[in-house]
Amino acid sequence: MSEASTRTLIDDLRAVVADAEALVAATAGDVSDRARSARDRATGSVENARARLAELEADLRRRAKAVKDDATQYVHDNPWQSVGIAAAVGIVVGILLGRR
Repeated sequence: MSEASTRTLIDDLRAVVADAEALVAATAGDVSDRARSARDRATGSVENARARLAELEADLRRRAKAVKDDATQYVHDNPWQSVGIAAAVGIVVGILLGRR
């Protein structure tokens, strides 16, 4: 998963959590037992989602850093092979874009 799509996923999940929190806050004035019970369950779910989101973000950041570190190490260990791969990718992209 690219860093941009990871960031988009995290931002989308944050928006969902914020919307759920707003919904819980909007029902705060309703004092019926059913509403209170639903609000309590929603509050618990939002707290769990927030904790899980924090774990997911930390895990994705660790993975992205590990991939970046591996790629950097590969390029340092194999500079000429890396140049060849980059040139081949450039040629393929050039051919694909040239067909338009």
